[in-house]
Amino acid sequence: MHKMKIVVAITGASGALYAKLLLEKLCALREQVCEVAVVFSDSGREVYAYELGENALKEAEKLPLKIYDNRSFFAPFASGSSDFDAMIVAPCSMGTLARIAAGAADTLICRAADVMLKERRKLILLAREAPYNLIHLRNMLTVTESGGIICPASPSFYSKPAGVEELVMTVVNRALSLAGVKVEGYKWQG
Repeated sequence: MHKMKIVVAITGASGALYAKLLLEKLCALREQVCEVAVVFSDSGREVYAYELGENALKEAEKLPLKIYDNRSFFAPFASGSSDFDAMIVAPCSMGTLARIAAGAADTLICRAADVMLKERRKLILLAREAPYNLIHLRNMLTVTESGGIICPASPSFYSKPAGVEELVMTVVNRALSLAGVKVEGYKWQG
């Protein structure tokens, strides 16, 4: 069985809990995922610490994953010759979405997204904004037409989640499934 390599980018949109639970779930899926690379934008770090507490970043650094600087282009997934299978941007700010849609590869996050698109690999963007304006929608269309997947961070309620974390996990599991990872979770039976 092929073990996947996945990039997780964390940007400054509200919704750091999506990123935290995604990282924890990926670390628990070692039978399917052999490497998790993480990149925080500067505002992503700030929002992560603000929403999850000052120790949240230290806790993330203790997980079995590698964190890369968003200003470094020497990360393996910054090149099309790398063998990373998918990238999930969770949460994805509208600014990051705009830069990805424009092909502005000025940061490691945007360069890695550009690589995923040009190599026809999975790029999943957990868009976190409401409501969307026309510019947001056009950027989503551009990314979709380029092969990316817009997965709004809109939880489902079919499974009758008991709390916030269970609710957030409905989106995390959906993103992982879109990336090609087999996850246990609620499946709609009709």
